[in-house]
Amino acid sequence: MTYLVLLVAKLRTLGRAARGCVAALLGLLVLGPAGWAQGTQAFEFTRPRAKHATVKFDTQRNLIIVAARLNGHGPYHFLLDTGVSTSLLTNPDLADSLHLVRGEELRVIGTGGEDTPLRAYRTDNVRVELPGLVAPRMTWLLLSDDALNLSGYAGTRIDGILGAELFHAMVVTIWPMRGQLVCQAPDSYRAPRHGWASLPLHLNRGKAYLEASVEQLLPAGSAGSPLPLRLVLDTGAGHALSLETDADRRLHLPPGHLRTDLGRGLSGIVRGSIGRVGAIRLGRYRVPGVLTSFPDSGQVHKRLREHDSPRQGNLGYELLKRFNCVIDYPHQRLLLRPNAQGRQPFEHDMSGLGLVAAGPGYRYCLVQSVEAGSPAAEAGIVVEEELVAINLLPAGLLPLTEIARLLRAKDGQRLILVLRRPDGELHSVSLQLRRRI
Repeated sequence: MTYLVLLVAKLRTLGRAARGCVAALLGLLVLGPAGWAQGTQAFEFTRPRAKHATVKFDTQRNLIIVAARLNGHGPYHFLLDTGVSTSLLTNPDLADSLHLVRGEELRVIGTGGEDTPLRAYRTDNVRVELPGLVAPRMTWLLLSDDALNLSGYAGTRIDGILGAELFHAMVVTIWPMRGQLVCQAPDSYRAPRHGWASLPLHLNRGKAYLEASVEQLLPAGSAGSPLPLRLVLDTGAGHALSLETDADRRLHLPPGHLRTDLGRGLSGIVRGSIGRVGAIRLGRYRVPGVLTSFPDSGQVHKRLREHDSPRQGNLGYELLKRFNCVIDYPHQRLLLRPNAQGRQPFEHDMSGLGLVAAGPGYRYCLVQSVEAGSPAAEAGIVVEEELVAINLLPAGLLPLTEIARLLRAKDGQRLILVLRRPDGELHSVSLQLRRRI
């Protein structure tokens, strides 16, 4: 998932009129009105005098997925997202099984600003339990339909999005290689010193912003002078970096960029470009050749800028996972130290296939899109075919994350794919990967 953009407006009843104006934005995923956080009782430790708790997580398609219990039931699975100020339940079936009360109704607006049939409801007093942690009363948003299909994108069940409430209450260290979150009490936390870069965080309306310098690529291919930018810290974004060229006239599309689909919103495909920046500087660390998304400008970005603090883009988990990260909202800082993934190159998909998981256990891998002019299109692959095997390995036994890795493994590598057409006929193709960025 690169972008799933939602806008939310409160339904205000004035006499017989039940339509209101846009009062709050659900940013690159979801933002609730800032005042809602006041109705949430913060996360705390379950053991008296405890100072830390360790929470294991899984990573799929550059998404951090944690297991949590709600109102004593579960576990359920949630994407952990600093870019969301109010947590979100995307599985509407949980409303009945958890006896959730639907409160204030909100309408959901698509990526182009148009209304959608989807509705969201505020639900209060939800008890959330993580290993060693509990939030006795949290406010959530409940969607009327699973329109985001996060489970299909990740290839595993996801019931919603756990937002920034955890980060406001705890100092959270993310260890990507271990698959662990270490949550520590702010009053007893002592920051590490040697080898760690410290960047100030600015908190506004539940979101965290940081300053970073980006070296854009010039037409000749060399890197330009560092350009200071203000970015949203967004663990729920699967990309490395996203820049909004309409937010700053100094930003431009890089040479050799690729026009492509960046993701899928409620009203259809989110279009844009993918390219590279020469480097991004995060404190003392310089990361070269970062793949960067450039979403097309539009009404959504205008509204985001009107309601959010000024920014030029966001920093996603594809980049953050190359560091051990301390996200310290209480002391307003981000600490970074490179890990073993730090030297891995940034590679975009080399096949042109857009895949989604479906069926029981999300074991069916379906072709959702085929980019024109890509190796997949040249091989004759079409939408709605099922990927049955890749290099003789059954696709149903491979996580979608691993399939995506194989499809960007090496420029010029040839893969043998077995596919099933919608009428049930099997056929095979030889697919030669091609680096397009």
